[in-house]
Amino acid sequence: MSYLVIKGGQKLKGEVKISGSKNTALKIIAATLLNKGKNILINVPKISDVLVILEILEYLGCKIIWENNKLIIDSSNIKNKSLIIDAVKRLRASVVLLGPMLSLFKEVEIARPGGDIIGARSIGVHLNALRDLGCEIQENENVYAKFKKITNNFVILKEMSVTATENLLLFLSLIPKKVKIRLAATEPSVVYLCKFLKKLGVEIKGIGTPFLEVQGRKNLKKKVIFKIPPDNIETGTFIALAGATKSHLVIKDIVPEELDAVLITMNEMNFKYKLKNKSIEIFPSDLKGTKIQVGLYPKFPSDLQPLFGALATQAKGVTLIHDWMYENRFSYINELVYMGANAEILDPHRAIIIGPTLLKGKEVRSLDIRAGAALIIAALVAHGESILYEAEKIERGYENIVEKLQKIGANIRKIEE
Repeated sequence: MSYLVIKGGQKLKGEVKISGSKNTALKIIAATLLNKGKNILINVPKISDVLVILEILEYLGCKIIWENNKLIIDSSNIKNKSLIIDAVKRLRASVVLLGPMLSLFKEVEIARPGGDIIGARSIGVHLNALRDLGCEIQENENVYAKFKKITNNFVILKEMSVTATENLLLFLSLIPKKVKIRLAATEPSVVYLCKFLKKLGVEIKGIGTPFLEVQGRKNLKKKVIFKIPPDNIETGTFIALAGATKSHLVIKDIVPEELDAVLITMNEMNFKYKLKNKSIEIFPSDLKGTKIQVGLYPKFPSDLQPLFGALATQAKGVTLIHDWMYENRFSYINELVYMGANAEILDPHRAIIIGPTLLKGKEVRSLDIRAGAALIIAALVAHGESILYEAEKIERGYENIVEKLQKIGANIRKIEE
């Protein structure tokens, strides 16, 4: 357990370098099981979620070597073991181990995944899609899956689920038959996973669209090198921080084309910024409220709405946020209100924030990764000292967050209990 002590009320200045994408790294790491060879991944963020999935891979027989942010995974000696272990239960992304393990060993037993409690996150879409392709699946407190042969040449996802799409891609990668995935998710992590699988030798058509065609191979390339792209959610986090604190920040190593919906919202809120090749420079701005509608990529991401919720406390006028994806995502609003925000949760999917308001330092709690990051922003805006408990949750998704903030002038320190 750890907590953060934060003194706010001052402007920040400097450069921030964005780390590798959490969501992409976790899925690529799961994919390294498939080739039974040497995988060299560059720009991997050293965050606790990555450490947990690597713990699972080591349990399965993989050899792991870290060299700064370069990760070498040798999956030559992977074994089929029951995944009813604590590490699986701690990590939401562990569900994407179902696909590759089922494809490799034709049967797998896995615990239901853990992760942030932000609302109902059923894995029914994953399991029903696998059933449609011919898998036998039994469910109780754990999941047991068995596979003999593909019985269908297409599958339609009931929801455009990111992890369900990724699970199907991983499952189909060792099956030398053309299978179409309809209503697939199009998020960047899905696109990068497709690119990694193509490097292994899997044929995939329709990348970046809701209609994918996959033809796997029995034997994949044994050695592959892949660079994890920058994290677009961390990029959005520092954009929101700069806006809320009226700071001058240069955010480097970004992927601008993944930020279209964020840039639209920034324009509506009257941000002053310069977008360059792989960086964005944010200038102190007098912001105004707007309507933020969360949606599937390329719409505004649900992962960023808590950060922009904290930002909205410092924008003039009304901000209405509609997040239809998760019914518990607004838990951070109560903490903002405790700090002095003029905000209200209208229903499980809508909240209203009226600003600007003077926030005051308080003792608050990080309820999940993004809520915790939102409260860091609020604490850096607030007058006085804040203490943010359960800070270890934030480190699940942000690499060296305290050090990065200290580098741009934030008065923040981490205390380990």
